[in-house]
Order: sequence, then C-alpha cells, then structure tokens
Amino acid sequence: MTMPGLPSDDRELSPRTGYTRAHWETAADLLLRAAGRWASPGGALLDLPGRPSRSGVRSDGLEGYARTFLAAAFRTAGADGKDPHGWLDRYAEGLAAGTRTPGRDDAESWPLVRDHQVQGQPMVESASVALGLRLTRPWLWDRLDTDVQDRAEEWLRGALRHVPAPNNWYLFPYTVAGFLESVGRGDAETARVRERALGLLEGWYRGQGWYADGDGRAFDHYNGWALHLYPVLDAHLAGDEGAAPYGPRLREHLESFSSLFGGDGAPIHFGRSLTYRFAAGAAVALGAVTGHTPLSPGTSRGLISGALRYFLDRGAVDENGLLSLGWHGPHEATLQPYSGPASPYWASKAFVGLLAPAGHPLWTAPEEPAPSEGADRVLALPSPGLLVQSTRSDGIVRLHNHGSDHVRPHEGESATEDDPLYGRQAYSTRTGPTAAANVADNHLAVVVDGVRSVRRRIRPMGAGGGDGWGWAASWHLPVFPSGPATVPGLRVESATVVRGRHELRVHRVVGAPPGAVVEQTGWASGPDESLVSALHPLHGWSGQHEARAPQGTAFTSWARVPRLTGGAEGTAVYACLATLTGEAAPAPLATAVAAVSVQDDTVEVRWADDGSLTRVTFEPFTVERLSG
Repeated sequence: MTMPGLPSDDRELSPRTGYTRAHWETAADLLLRAAGRWASPGGALLDLPGRPSRSGVRSDGLEGYARTFLAAAFRTAGADGKDPHGWLDRYAEGLAAGTRTPGRDDAESWPLVRDHQVQGQPMVESASVALGLRLTRPWLWDRLDTDVQDRAEEWLRGALRHVPAPNNWYLFPYTVAGFLESVGRGDAETARVRERALGLLEGWYRGQGWYADGDGRAFDHYNGWALHLYPVLDAHLAGDEGAAPYGPRLREHLESFSSLFGGDGAPIHFGRSLTYRFAAGAAVALGAVTGHTPLSPGTSRGLISGALRYFLDRGAVDENGLLSLGWHGPHEATLQPYSGPASPYWASKAFVGLLAPAGHPLWTAPEEPAPSEGADRVLALPSPGLLVQSTRSDGIVRLHNHGSDHVRPHEGESATEDDPLYGRQAYSTRTGPTAAANVADNHLAVVVDGVRSVRRRIRPMGAGGGDGWGWAASWHLPVFPSGPATVPGLRVESATVVRGRHELRVHRVVGAPPGAVVEQTGWASGPDESLVSALHPLHGWSGQHEARAPQGTAFTSWARVPRLTGGAEGTAVYACLATLTGEAAPAPLATAVAAVSVQDDTVEVRWADDGSLTRVTFEPFTVERLSG
C-alpha cells in the first residue's frame, strides 16, 4: 500500500526507494489538498477529524493551518514561487481571517498566544506561521495589505511577550522574531528574545552534536526537527552560510543521527511526538540544503526518501488522505495529551529539502544506501549516553539508552509518570515499547511485595568501545507505583556491551530487601513479524519464560516478551545475552559464549567466535575488551 497519486518509481536515479524530487512535490500537494478540504470558510482554521488535543478544538484548528502552511511554504519557495495549485492564496486568506479578531469564539479567529501553562499551543504554531511567511515573503507577505501585515505582527508578537515551556519552545519566539526582523519590523523586543533563546541553547548543548531538550537529559528527535532546525535554517535564510556554531554542530549531529535509520527507511522509534513520523528526516534534509552535513547527497536523499516512503507504504495516510495520529497507522500509545488531529503535520518540516532546487545534487546524485545497510556498526555516544548498534543482515538499528530520560531537574521520580518512550533500556527501528499497562519490554525491574519498579531518572556512567564493539552504562533508583515509592539504599547499575547482533546486559542490584525478585525482559515482537527476540541467562537468573503484551506496540497489535527472573537480597550481579534479529535462522544465543566467570562485582564473558574476553567491573566501574 502506498499513497495514491504519486509518480511511478524511478529506480535508475533512486534504486533504494524509487523516489525523486517529483515524489516529494506530489506528496506535499496531495497532503495539502486533502487537509484543505477541512478548512473553515475563510481558511483560517483547518478542523481535521479526530479526537481533540488538551488545548481544545480551536487551537487544533490553528495547528492545522500553521503546520500545513509550512508544507505549502517549502513547496512554493522550493519552486521559486511557482504555485500552480494556489496554495499561497489560500493561506493568505486564512491569515487575514484568523488575525482579524483574534481571541473571539467565531468561525475564523485564531486563539491568542499565552504562557505555555495557560494557552500555550498557539506559541508553537506561531513559529510555523512566521517561518512560512519568511519563506514565501515575495509571493505572500509583500502582497498583503498593510493592515493585514500589522494584524499578523500583533498576533505573532504574543509569542515574544509570553513564557515558553522550558525546552525547545524558546526557539518558537526566536523564529517569530527572526521573521519580524527579516521584514524590517525588528526592535529591542525581537533582539532580546533571540538573544535569550541562543543563550539557553548554549547551555543545552552537551557535545557530539547533541542538545538536551531543556535543562534535563531529554535527548530525542527534537534534536533534529527543532533544536538544530530552527537556528540553522534561520542562518540560511539570513544568508549566513557559516552559521557558526550551529551549522558545524548539525554536521556533527548527523554523523551519529544518520545511523538511526533502518535499512527499511524507518527512523528509530524512541522519545515523544513520534506521530511526526518522517519529520525525523528534517535535519538530514537541512544538512544537504545548507552544506552542513558529513553525508553525500545520495545518502541524504536515500535517508529522507526512505523515511517518507516507509510511512506512506505502511498506512500513515488514511482513507481521507490525512496523516493519522500514530506510527504506521493510528496508535494511541504513541501519542501524548498535546497531540491533536493536525499534530502529525509537523512532518511538514521534512519538506525543507525542497529548498534545494531541482538541479541540486540532493536531487540529481544517484541514491546511496543508508549507513545501517553497510557493515555491522557500533557507535558509542558518551555525551547523550547512547549506544547505537546496527546489523547489515537485517538492517535493524538498535539504540541502547543509558542517558536520555524525560524527567526535568526539579521533578521528583514518580512511578506514576513512567514513560515507556524513554524509560526502557533499548529501542529499535523494528520494534516499539510495550504500553504502560502491559509488561515492560527491555527493562530491569526489581519486584518488592509483588510491585515492579520502573526507571525514571537515568544517571550515565559512561560509554565507549572500539572496532566492532561498544558499551554504555548508567544507574538508576528503582521507583514503585504503589506502596513505598522507593526502598532505602536500593539502586540498580546497568551496563550494555554489544557486538554484532549480540547484547551483553549486566546489572548490579544494590540494597535489595529480603524477598525481592529481579526481572529482565527483552525485545517485544509480534507473532506475525519476521523477527527473533531472545534472552539467554548467563549468571544470577533462575527462571525463564515468555510474557504477553496484548496491547501490542506501534508495530504489532499483540506482542510477546522474553523474561528472566531471579532472587535478590542485598547486593547481587546478573548477566544475560539478548538479541533482536531479522535473520531467518539465527544461531542460538547459547552458542555465542564459550565461558562466563563472576567474582564479586566483576563479570567476564569469553566469546566463542574469536576467543576475546569482555570484562565488566562495577567497583570501580570499568568495561574492558581483551583479545583472545
């Protein structure tokens, strides 16, 4: 199944996906045409069908206007103003109608921009409106009546005068201010907003091309589609091609982020707002447009077209031609309370690639494979605390998480706020986490009085490795959803060591109370998927069985999860092998290891294939690889 109306595949230019620039232009047109059918009479609101977000129906209607406008803007600007479908006329009419009496409860008026905790979503959408106006200035803004320009400015300035959420939201007023300055309407207010945003961005930069989304340790797709996109695109539109330090940081980010797309085109299923789908390719496209990329043009196009085709082929567009709320198709557990019917159109950011003209190498170079389609790869990222593992045989990318959570610095660690999209030990391009009400996949739980712990705040202990292998480690305080929230002195230290398709998972549980049990789960997979998920106990485990997750994942409607169990009291060490593979008949995990030795807090594993030794020591913490 693919999106009806797309051109025929061009397998000569694009042997991997068949997609060319014409496919991107047509996809944008089809999405815009379908969404436009739900516009209000004056075009100011696009009230798409579906359950409303927590911000309410009017805000959702503005979201529909703003996010689709961004797609229309990239589409038209990339065509040097050619607009055969009249998209910009439609959005100009909507801008005039929405800003005529903002805040009124009528058929067209936009909601006012307020503080993030009051009526915040319009601030998010103001950035898309401003960016769309900046991209299309010669064909839209410059042709508006002065009174419409004035009204639009006044509405947009609401973003400058109210408080954003303490994360990437500061880049929304930054983007609004950038537009106002670009049309000669800047002042001390716009300058102050931009200086504030860039100052915060500096504090959030953690190295290796990765920003935290705020003052905590949230590392996710917001790096690409927000934290890198806004400052680099702003510099590009201003003619600052150096874009220091943001352009070089994007280049460094893409060195690792480009490894997070599977051989089938899927981006890594990790973090919030995954219903934005192929927006995951926005940073790759922007890197190609601006030159701030380590990737060849053919590789860049392979990644962005791979992501676009991945979703269009798997039901992301419904029978009305609309992007649904979910992953492949509708999927409730992928969503957040702020997700509304038009939220998926944040995917419009991927169309930034259309800013590269038709003769640009992004569109003319032969398509090349994704990094995950090359040799098996392991990449350790100490700055965000992540470990990337990909295998050529099945194109699967796995992300082992020892550094990214969604707990703000001022927040306590409440198990009721458990977030499956951050708290699990590992994520991939072929699996999603199980829902919160089901057995947790890829999780080390301490069970006390029948209550399983969750992992909230993640404290990195390092990451590293060498040729063909790597490791990452962290510790956390187990927190419980009922009974006492924590157990005094209880903590879990965890290390993941990967090579090929194998994962060595080693844990030290400290301070377990009498009668406690420890559980380790593996990857969730469905009965109809061509995947093998397995765990093999090496030390500390006494039981092994398969658990069921009837709510499934974003990839399967029903899932099973391998699980190990063992007793715990005081301090104990546990080790196992895990695997997720698409190989047809993989060798049993038991054959991968020749010997295991555990002494005090040190675990040594000798690998059967080359005789090398992996040694994990918890006190002091070290991970070593010794040749056979």
